[in-house]
Amino acid sequence: MKLDVINLDAGAAGSIDLSDEVFGLEPRKDILHRVVRWQLARRQQGTHKTLTRGETSYSTKKIYRQKGTGGARHGDRGVSQFRKGGTTKGPVPRSHAHDLTKKFRALGLKHALSAKAGAGELVVIENADMADAKTKTLAGQVSKNGWNRTLVIDGAEVNANFKRASQNLADVNVLPSMGANVYDILKADTLVLTKSAVEALEARLK
Repeated sequence: MKLDVINLDAGAAGSIDLSDEVFGLEPRKDILHRVVRWQLARRQQGTHKTLTRGETSYSTKKIYRQKGTGGARHGDRGVSQFRKGGTTKGPVPRSHAHDLTKKFRALGLKHALSAKAGAGELVVIENADMADAKTKTLAGQVSKNGWNRTLVIDGAEVNANFKRASQNLADVNVLPSMGANVYDILKADTLVLTKSAVEALEARLK
């Protein structure tokens, strides 16, 4: 697959051959769905917690005598039947993560990249280098290129000025090539890859 390469000022900068093995697959929703679920499950904190009977701050003294009251027999004010009592089998801190093999995760990334390439939402730029960390300059370049809700993936390291300039732009997210992931790629309206990002992703996924 051949794609035109541009620079940040929307000028032509040649073309690039994209590997069909990485960018030319027929996207499968079931694979993308499984990888996104795996990502979101790992992101979930799982810190929700309720007090059990043993953790409530009531006295353990028997609240009234066993017989003769005409009511049910109770020995503890902290049981779940009473207001502010402990919860029975309530949630406790735990991990929501589940396993997914490396090969399947890599396959999901290939399908995500292929989905963007097939939908015409993939842009390749020469580089993401900026001489000055000016948010106004980057905002103008993004607007000139017509990018909406953009994910920019650079090579091993992101240019420091570009990263700093993008921090105040709500619709621009920047990642190094090792940070490329299915969820962020699918969420973006425009996926922008630098040439070094293309090389790094193809080397990683081939």
